[in-house]
Amino acid sequence: MGTGVSVIVAAHRAHDTILRAVQSLLEQDWTAWEAVVVSDDGTDYRPTLRAAGIDDPRLVFTGTGRVGAGAPAARNAGMAVARLALVAPLDADDRFLPGRLSALVPLALAHGAAFDNVAVVRDEDDSLLLRLYGEGQAPAWLDGEGFLATSVPMFPVVRRDLVPGWDEDVNFCDDVVFNVRVLDAAGPVPLVATPFYEYRQRAGSITFSADSGERAERCYRHVLDRLAGDGLGIRDEALRQRFTQAIAAKRARNAAYEAAFRAGRCANFQEFLALGEG
Repeated sequence: MGTGVSVIVAAHRAHDTILRAVQSLLEQDWTAWEAVVVSDDGTDYRPTLRAAGIDDPRLVFTGTGRVGAGAPAARNAGMAVARLALVAPLDADDRFLPGRLSALVPLALAHGAAFDNVAVVRDEDDSLLLRLYGEGQAPAWLDGEGFLATSVPMFPVVRRDLVPGWDEDVNFCDDVVFNVRVLDAAGPVPLVATPFYEYRQRAGSITFSADSGERAERCYRHVLDRLAGDGLGIRDEALRQRFTQAIAAKRARNAAYEAAFRAGRCANFQEFLALGEG
């Protein structure tokens, strides 16, 4: 198995954004990567990329065989064909900033996983909504408790043998569950303060939907049921308890977001966080 990184790109109705995501990989100075583009809408993304002049041998194409199976199912399908030592998710409407892989890959190889800061950007006008960590606020190491105090999605580079897979029955806050399980397996891992991941907020995405708050609440209840049952496979009992407490806090924050959304003060959860009310 190669020592590079398999970047798994779950793609659902993403023909208008896939070029940006893949281009961000082509601009990396760390070149030992493959991009596993997973179609979750029954379409072929190769013609879209080729029309833009992109036909790189590092691109691998597969699919879920379904339409709308969800990001967890798509990422698992990508994992099934990924060939390299590290795994990194990249949403099809997001992008890596230059230098991300050269900063994170060596750390992940040495410590099992590595995270970085995240910039939340409004897709329509490229304006910065917020950063996960402000200037001088990012810790050098991230553990489960530190992660559970965050509210912005995080996308680690992870050693393949530590990747737990994505729970397909957790269909909204799947990234939270995945990251907790990674940190349960790896322990504290390095956090790079530079915001190398650009999380794009765009109309039509799941977080923009009018029922996003209801979806989040259903997900939180389901995660609580799993924690009370199989513990989501989390071995550290203290971390399981902390996760349960964090879900209660997230439900309260979600209720506040719902109120702000209904009052017209924000269009999505990240805009709500930018208001400073979350």
